[in-house]
Amino acid sequence: MTESSAPDLNRVPVGAGLATTRVVAILRAENADRAEAVVDVLVEAGVRSLELTLTTKGALDVVERLASRVPAEVEVGVGTVLTAADVDRSVDAGARFVVSPSVEPEVITAALRHGIASYPGAFTPTEINAAWKAGASAVKLFPAGQLGPGYLKDVRAPLPDIPVVPTGGVDIASIGGWLSAGAVAVGMGGPLIGDALAPDGNLTALAQRAIAALEAARS
Repeated sequence: MTESSAPDLNRVPVGAGLATTRVVAILRAENADRAEAVVDVLVEAGVRSLELTLTTKGALDVVERLASRVPAEVEVGVGTVLTAADVDRSVDAGARFVVSPSVEPEVITAALRHGIASYPGAFTPTEINAAWKAGASAVKLFPAGQLGPGYLKDVRAPLPDIPVVPTGGVDIASIGGWLSAGAVAVGMGGPLIGDALAPDGNLTALAQRAIAALEAARS
């Protein structure tokens, strides 16, 4: 018996950039000083979905600048969004999607109002189903690394219609396992970004990791 049916709610679909490349890059640091340089490298490597978190000082300023200059197929979104006011600020900066670490109905509702995708975080089948029923575009399984692809496969047995994006502890080597288990895409932070956001971070190594991640997702 499928338990994931829910009203349409004018649900906003998963962004085309994420659906196509199946990887969202997550940029989280103390400040956003290097964020634009990192985004430029990621976009050049082929990444089309990028999340800058509100815990990063200056993130919205960077989102606003990026939104005005990145190619149309590149989706820049905001993470660690916890309130409807956060959604409003993110949209004003040009965000194409919002991400939360937990199921926050007011965030999902605000995203629907603005017509942008929302990816709330959930850990249990109950939370995953609640996020979907509230109108999420997809559900972020978080922290996924503590669970493993087998958990997602088991959850999708009764909830096959809910698109899930494992995030947290997902590395390049595990991408194939997550996608084989039914993930629509994966979210990658530290294992992809590495030290790139640091003042002397290695951007060449970042480009190599991004290319490898996208290749793993295609395979």
